[in-house]
Amino acid sequence: MRVYIFFTLFLLLFFSLHYLFYSRVIKKLLLSDKSKNILTLLLGLNFIFNILYVVGRYTDIIANTFYYLFSLSIGITLVIFLYLVLHEVLNLFHKTLKGIDLSKRNFIKKSGDGAMLALSTSYVTAGAYEGMKEPVVNVVKFNTFDFSIVQISDLHIGGLIDRAFVKGSVEKINALKPDIVCITGDIIDTALDGIKEAILELTDIQSKYGIYYILGNHEYFHNPMKIIAFMKTSNIKLLLNENIIIDKLQLNIVGVTDRIGYRTNVLVPDIHKAFKGTNPAYKTILLAHQPKFIEELGSYTPDLILSGHTHGGQIWPFEYLVRLQQPYVKGLHKLPNGSHIYVNSGIGFWGPPMRLDSQAEIAYII
Repeated sequence: MRVYIFFTLFLLLFFSLHYLFYSRVIKKLLLSDKSKNILTLLLGLNFIFNILYVVGRYTDIIANTFYYLFSLSIGITLVIFLYLVLHEVLNLFHKTLKGIDLSKRNFIKKSGDGAMLALSTSYVTAGAYEGMKEPVVNVVKFNTFDFSIVQISDLHIGGLIDRAFVKGSVEKINALKPDIVCITGDIIDTALDGIKEAILELTDIQSKYGIYYILGNHEYFHNPMKIIAFMKTSNIKLLLNENIIIDKLQLNIVGVTDRIGYRTNVLVPDIHKAFKGTNPAYKTILLAHQPKFIEELGSYTPDLILSGHTHGGQIWPFEYLVRLQQPYVKGLHKLPNGSHIYVNSGIGFWGPPMRLDSQAEIAYII
């Protein structure tokens, strides 16, 4: 039922954006009718690709080559939204030119429309190019610990993030020879049965003191209990409001479930339960998928909090919208209570295979 509701809302929103672009932009372009008809056809095709993208997300009937194309259409729709916003700003400017000769006004409008179309094309091209890049290893210096940590987050396995991508990522992680590996949620972005082999590639990670994993919000969308049962058959330690103590490192690793649990009333995060039994003399790492979880720390002061969820904003300027909901978007930050938080930009992507002003990353904390 949730899928049907999402699909309906998706159709209404994206149809509205495409219709507004047609009525507010294409119809008013100072171009020939033939050119306008071509743009209208391309706009309609993009909307159809939007629909096919959703079909591809929830079924396996679309080949990856076409799914990639359909995914890009979501990025184009984001550009349509930005175009509409800027177009309305330009409209206000044009209204101030009423006293200027009509030919000059038309020249200004044509120049503005041409610049906007060129900018939009460049935006999509640059975003798609950056989205195709391999994840980088970001070295993060953190002097509190004398061991190394690799953190990955937001794999979003499913569709374009497939077994080969996971296998390549594991090889990069193993080359770092980490002491600990932490996976901070959202490894799944489709039904579990179709991606089990891809997930099991993660079990080949070589980590001296173990692999630790927490749920992200996307796991809640795909039968979390089934995911939990499957992960418990692997060598990856899933922390569900619990902790593990590594005496050789004098370290507590604490993991909480995701904040979406408050809405679903399933696997609700419980920081008190998670910290129960930890060794107060040891250093502590807290794994919490959303940076916003720092609001729930209370008197707890873990040395380092590892989060993800934000994708580093993924596509500029949408990071500014993320900042309205999350206190941090990417990177290492010191909190007022003395704790530090590292927000991973994600190793995969969600939605369109695009990035702009953000990098897919493997964080190597030394």
